[in-house]
Amino acid sequence: MAQHAPPARGVRLGRAAGARTGSGSTESTINGVALLLPGASRFSPGPMRPLARALARVGGAEGLVTHMVVHGGDSAREEQAGWAADEAVQRYGDVPVCLVGYDAGGLAALRAAGHGAVNSVVVIAPCLTEAGRADSPEPVKQLSGRQVLIVHGTDDARSDPEASFRLAARAKKANRSTCRFEVHSDGHGLREHQPEVVALAVDFVLGAVFTGRYSRPVTDALAAPPPLGLRMPLASGFGKSLRR
Repeated sequence: MAQHAPPARGVRLGRAAGARTGSGSTESTINGVALLLPGASRFSPGPMRPLARALARVGGAEGLVTHMVVHGGDSAREEQAGWAADEAVQRYGDVPVCLVGYDAGGLAALRAAGHGAVNSVVVIAPCLTEAGRADSPEPVKQLSGRQVLIVHGTDDARSDPEASFRLAARAKKANRSTCRFEVHSDGHGLREHQPEVVALAVDFVLGAVFTGRYSRPVTDALAAPPPLGLRMPLASGFGKSLRR
């Protein structure tokens, strides 16, 4: 596996949360890693903070450790995401890594998905407005062999939801394990349906990293042919009656 040199001063993994990582714990308690890649603005975090707490709370019992990636410097965010995956391997060994990105972090997660340790990607309201143009399509080859979830609000005025649909459609051709959920009447920050978005992401991360099992809506979305599985509506109240 190629190793990424630290791309810029100041890039680091935030404090570990979830599975036991302190003195007295063993590597065997860490069975998977979720790396959260935040958006471009720390003043508009979207659902990342509650998602980090939910992953630590629910996933910790199964051996999931969660880190927020603290960005810094001028290097590309996908390079920083690759470095973060390398750092996770150095700390925890050969365990599956899920990249979870929002906004600019979503684009970074997509681009860094080819890292050898990454087995899954969750992308929330990715900024693809320019990169998703028909004459300059975002690459999807690196998503092959990964479990991929894209979530986008239909009223997103900052990043075009149709751009993420076009990317998902191309990704689905190369990778059947791709699904996309639409959050109707919600914007870029997904504030109106934040609990549902968090529950969906947690369900997907735990299924992708550990069991290979998902809630019924996710299973249906993965199995459905395009465009059905790429325009799956996120139901109000999702998460209140899941299998967990």
